[in-house]
Amino acid sequence: MTSLSILFGAAVGARNALYARGVLPSRRLERPVVSVGNLSVGGSGKTPFVLLLGDLLKQRGIAFDVLSRGYGRRTRGAAIVDPGGASRDFGDEPLLMARKLQVPVIVGEERFAAGRLAEERFPSRLHLLDDGFQHRALARDFDIVLVTPEDAHDRLLPAGRLREPLSALARADAVVLTSGAPEDLFPLAGKLVWRAHRTIAPSDLPAHPLAFCAIARPRNFFVQLRNAGVELAGEASFRDHHQYTEKDVRDLMAAAARAEAGGFATTEKDAVNLGGYFSALKPLAVVPVKMELMDAQRALDAMLQTITQRRGKAV
Repeated sequence: MTSLSILFGAAVGARNALYARGVLPSRRLERPVVSVGNLSVGGSGKTPFVLLLGDLLKQRGIAFDVLSRGYGRRTRGAAIVDPGGASRDFGDEPLLMARKLQVPVIVGEERFAAGRLAEERFPSRLHLLDDGFQHRALARDFDIVLVTPEDAHDRLLPAGRLREPLSALARADAVVLTSGAPEDLFPLAGKLVWRAHRTIAPSDLPAHPLAFCAIARPRNFFVQLRNAGVELAGEASFRDHHQYTEKDVRDLMAAAARAEAGGFATTEKDAVNLGGYFSALKPLAVVPVKMELMDAQRALDAMLQTITQRRGKAV
């Protein structure tokens, strides 16, 4: 571990200690909060898991909203996401969640303010807090943390990708082992342990497409496409949350021409970030990334039961 990672770890530990002692306050909303987060910087599947959890709640008839920071947006303050809006105003992941879940999604640097706005405007019975594990300023009633196989051997920022050490899982209620993460390498005593994996469902792809994306772990997307039997003409990746420009589109078209690609393939998140340039790339297949949770109904029951016990009333 580098000296910078040691300093980062010390700062994280000191901050968590201040919250644990009540020196730094965690404010509580009137309605229950379920946080979905992780330990590392991007790539664990938080957004697909929020979509999955949202679908499970909708099947039970439980009205909910989503609270998110809105990373990458150019606006400030708490705001209700317009599904027809642009990622520069709301962030790509909140916009994707609003479009797919068709529930209120509220963005805000202060998630408490976003939650208050949600409670003023919508009759939700539950808040889903997107990427909330490190946002301790908002109290939560159930903490879900996703871990990847890489997390087990990774290092703290800036030497690695971890935002917190593995010992931070002590704060979690449920730990989701994704992509075959090994149970024996994580401190899971007393935790609900769930298993999930991500899948893609490519359909109507052009022949030999050029695949491109701007996600935390682009290689995973390309490997999944190949594992699904897609013969790629080429690959192109951009920084996570990248909002595409006219030059990017020209470069992608030139790369496709050089590779004699029959078209393009990208993720749903990238389709959001293409905005008005989406129609310029033809033919373009948008490949959904989905999360599947083992024993999903049992997991949901355990979550709701825990919240009921802590709140003293059913959700």
